Amino acid sequence: MRIVLGVAGALLLAAAIGIFRVLPAKLDAGMNVVTAHEPYAISTEAQALHDDLRVADLHSDMLLWMRDPNSWNTRGHTDFPRLRAGHVALQVFSSVTKTPANMNYDSNTADSDNITPLAIVQLWPLESWTSIYARARYHARRLNRLATLSHGEFVVARTREDLAAALERRASDPDVLVGILATEGGHPFEGDLANIDGLYDEGYRMIGLQHFFDNELGGSLHGVSNAGLTDFGRAAVARIIERGMIIDLAHSSQAVVRDVLDMTDVPLVISHTGIHGHCEARRNIPDALMSEVAARGGVIGIGFWADVTCDDTPEGVAATILAAIELLGIEHVALGSDYDGGITATFDASEYAVLTDRLLAAGLSEADVRAVMGENTIRFFLANLPGD
Repeated sequence: MRIVLGVAGALLLAAAIGIFRVLPAKLDAGMNVVTAHEPYAISTEAQALHDDLRVADLHSDMLLWMRDPNSWNTRGHTDFPRLRAGHVALQVFSSVTKTPANMNYDSNTADSDNITPLAIVQLWPLESWTSIYARARYHARRLNRLATLSHGEFVVARTREDLAAALERRASDPDVLVGILATEGGHPFEGDLANIDGLYDEGYRMIGLQHFFDNELGGSLHGVSNAGLTDFGRAAVARIIERGMIIDLAHSSQAVVRDVLDMTDVPLVISHTGIHGHCEARRNIPDALMSEVAARGGVIGIGFWADVTCDDTPEGVAATILAAIELLGIEHVALGSDYDGGITATFDASEYAVLTDRLLAAGLSEADVRAVMGENTIRFFLANLPGD
């Protein structure tokens, strides 16, 4: 009997290890792919310029995955060592809290959730298994703890003064990395305006209104209603603006984008996207609407995956950036990788120099490369984060 119980215990332990350790890593590796490639050729001119850049990216979903951010990982796209190797100064970290089954760009309902089983197998706190709000709080606390343990090398910026001080220190210490917290959708509010204040207190400073499904705030670009803002959505947008947080319109329905533009004149963000006139995909909103967001002082983050660029090679991403510049003007174009968001990329965060190289090769000036690769995003947050 002891032998039987011992064998059973060993089998249960092996199963637990498989579920809670092996399975999350396998999911991560299978969803966040870097296409195999030989080292990219980088010109001497491009490398010298890149070594002097402050790269900034408007969208990474690294917090969804339980790989160690302080280690150079062999899976996924983003971690702190790879960000530093890529000369990233500022990274927006998004909190993904709910995604539908059979997720697609055309039509999704809100009656399923892929993140619940992921929360369980990755051993997130028990309350996060049933609460979307708790998931967002957990992501924030995880990132803030990384900052606390970093001895100043990683800073979560809550104010423009936080960001300015960290960038000043980075001038003499290139290992200083700044993070900003964002939500991917407003469903963590769970229909309660008080939760906006709670997320502000946790450190969130950019709020996406929708993700892949319609929520309490309004329609998603990939939902079923095509609706604009609900009454709660209008109240939520007003509260977000009142708190000094930045609105991200990525994944919002065209009607929601128009409603937000009608409600406010504050600068807005579309954190990760492509340009519809360059790549005709449902994921990319019409050029005229994109142009209106830019004309209000917004910034548009260009993604790195084929669904929004129609060509995910470094040359293809560079071509999308050039199309965005032509449509929107250089000062409104930024990077929005969507790293670790279940995409396939042809270069990871350590390889940003290849994009610098391809932008120079495409004819951009050094000043314009600096703007797109980071300075536009840095300027935007220095102007639009709340003050102390």
